[in-house]
Amino acid sequence: MRVDDGNPTAIAVRHVPFEDLGIFDSLLVGRGYGVSYLDAGIDPLGPESLLSADLVVVLGGPIGVYETESYPFLVDEKRAIAARLASGRPTLGVCLGAQLIADVLGADVMPTGRKEIGYAPLTLTDDGRASVLAPLDGLPVLHWHGDQFAIPDGAARLAETPGFPNQAFALGNTVLGLQFHLEADPAQLERWLVGHAHELATAGIDPRQIREDAATHGAALVDAAKQVFEAWLDEA
Repeated sequence: MRVDDGNPTAIAVRHVPFEDLGIFDSLLVGRGYGVSYLDAGIDPLGPESLLSADLVVVLGGPIGVYETESYPFLVDEKRAIAARLASGRPTLGVCLGAQLIADVLGADVMPTGRKEIGYAPLTLTDDGRASVLAPLDGLPVLHWHGDQFAIPDGAARLAETPGFPNQAFALGNTVLGLQFHLEADPAQLERWLVGHAHELATAGIDPRQIREDAATHGAALVDAAKQVFEAWLDEA
């Protein structure tokens, strides 16, 4: 935990240790943020837990928002996210985090029976090209999911891929949901490949291809991701 009194604060809700803030961490520190983590299922996550921070980022994880019987901490996490959204303060959701935000906002989140894992380009919608996501148009980004969200009422749909039409949404300037992983540091991707080894094997996905694609696309994606995150922070 890094918190500096008087500076802006950011809380990241983490579901698995290696799906962390990645490249966003150094950007936040460079802007003077004190950064701390709450580990879902371990640390208390009540309605008040996310209200004090200037920024909240809800990160990814290999479970579904609907698995509340198997993972009951999701009930409290959703309440905390609902309180955060009601506050109107900047909130970013990544993958599972975006799905949780969509669910709290009343949109359907469901399994698709298929996987989208690896680097593949996005197509931005007209709203997406006019948004902070503009640097990503046509750029391969890291996908790692099997569930999908519907777009919440009042939100703008920003991006799509051939198999998943809802890849990102924005609700005003303060809420951004990303199905893909802009935060992932290509230099740390081996932790993902090891941590999700069973999922990759079950889906018949060769980790060597993801590793090669990270080497090919990683540098350009990091530059674009930084532009996106910085622009969103400026607007939020």
